[in-house]
Amino acid sequence: MTPIVLNSLADLRNLNVDTIIDVRSPTEYAEDHVSGAINLPVLDDFERDEVGTIYKQASPFSARKVGGALVASNTAAHLQGYLASKDGSWQPLVYCWRGGQRSNAFATILDQVGWRVKLLKGGYQSYRHEIVQMLYKTQLPHRLILISGSTGTAKTALLQQLVAKGAQILDIEEIAAHRGSLFGSIGMSQPSQKMFETKIAETLNTLNPKKITFVEAESSKVGERLIPPSLWASMLAAPRIQITAKLEARSRFLCRAYANLTLDKIALGVLLDRLRPYHARQLIDRWQLLAQTDDWEVLAEELITEHYDPRYTKSASAKKREVCSLKLLDLEDDTLAKTAAELHAKFS
Repeated sequence: MTPIVLNSLADLRNLNVDTIIDVRSPTEYAEDHVSGAINLPVLDDFERDEVGTIYKQASPFSARKVGGALVASNTAAHLQGYLASKDGSWQPLVYCWRGGQRSNAFATILDQVGWRVKLLKGGYQSYRHEIVQMLYKTQLPHRLILISGSTGTAKTALLQQLVAKGAQILDIEEIAAHRGSLFGSIGMSQPSQKMFETKIAETLNTLNPKKITFVEAESSKVGERLIPPSLWASMLAAPRIQITAKLEARSRFLCRAYANLTLDKIALGVLLDRLRPYHARQLIDRWQLLAQTDDWEVLAEELITEHYDPRYTKSASAKKREVCSLKLLDLEDDTLAKTAAELHAKFS
C-alpha cells in the first residue's frame, strides 16, 4: 500500500488512481465526502453504532474483534459485488474518517488481492482540513463580479447565459440547491453545510483565478446554508453589475421561473403564511386568494412591490462599487443572451 499525503485540494487532480473509495458508513458519506468518491462501507450505520457501544461498554478488544468480523464480511461482499469486475491494473485510493482501522483493514485485503492500493493519510479529516483552510482561513485569489438586482430580475438566468458565452461563473444557488428566497426550496433538498462547502471549493478549484468569475449577489445565508467566510468576504468586496427591469417583465419572469409553485397550492399557502409576521392579515389573505384563483402575475407583482423590493432597497443601501447598471426592457431569453454577450466582452 502507498500512503498519499494531501497538501492541497489540487493534489486530487494529479492522483494516478482509477477510483476513490470512501469506506465510512452511508450516513458519514452522505454528510460529505471527497470529490468523486464512491461509498463501499466496511461498517454500515447500525454496525458502526454497535461496535462503538461495545467499545464503550465492554472493551476495545471485544469491539475490534466484532468489528474485524464485520469488516471482513462486508469487504467480501464488495469483492463479490462492485469489485468483481476490476482487473489487475485497477488502482484505488481508499480512505475512512482518520485513515485508521477501517481503511487500513479494507486496503490490506485489496492489497493482498494484488491491486496497487493507495491510502489517504489522515483520511477524510485531511481533506476537510484543506476545505476549511481554503474557505475559512485564506483570502481567495479569484476576481469576482456580482450580478445584483431585486427579486425577479433574472439574475440566475443571466448567469446561465454567461456560461453559454464562455464566461466563468460560480452558481451558489445551484450548489446550495436553493433559489435564495422564501419560495426557493420547494422540491429541493439542500446538501449538508459541509457538502455545500465542498462543492464550492471544488468549483473554485476548476476556475482560473486570473479571469473574472461572475457570481449572483446573495445574502450570507442561502436557504439553510451559510456562505463560508472567505467567499463571503470576497463577495462583499466585489464590484457589482446592477440589473433592473420593469415590474411587468419581472412578474412575468417570476411566473415562468417558479411555475412549479402553481402545481402545489397547499405548499404555496404554507409559504405565504410564513409572511404573516411581516404584513397585515388582510394582505396575506388577499395573496392566498390570488393563489387559489390562479392570478399568478398579480400575485407576483404584489409580492415584488410589497415584500421584496422594500427589503432589497433597505439592504442595498450599503452596497458599494457598482461598475455598471443595466435596465432591461424585458427578461426574455434573447435579451438575456445579448446582455450576457455584452458583459462577457466587457469584463472577461
